[in-house]
Amino acid sequence: QAQLVESGGGLVQPGGSLRLSCVASGRTFSWYAVGWFRQAPGKEREFVAAISRSSGNTNYADSGKGRFTISRGNAKNTFYLQMNSLKPEDTATYYCAADSLFGSLSVNPRQYDLWGQGTQVTVSS
Repeated sequence: QAQLVESGGGLVQPGGSLRLSCVASGRTFSWYAVGWFRQAPGKEREFVAAISRSSGNTNYADSGKGRFTISRGNAKNTFYLQMNSLKPEDTATYYCAADSLFGSLSVNPRQYDLWGQGTQVTVSS
């Protein structure tokens, strides 16, 4: 069965950078889009970025435009979220998710059907 595993989170000072990784495994893994979401304590899960398999097109939440970059690694089932100029409000658990049905780069987490366990990002001085 397919699964997603995130890594790369940690504690970083404001203005710093982190690169999150998401590795997909399992013979049944398929995807039309992969997205990154985040969830802070007491808040709803929110969209961060997504990338399309067919076109390589990307979609970003306004909060990350110009600071975050989603990409696909040379290894077929590896994905990254490069985060620069981090702010305290970026503190959250970050999840990668795969969309095997729609491929629409949706901001709606319900359109993603496979999720990782998350990696914690804390931005603090």
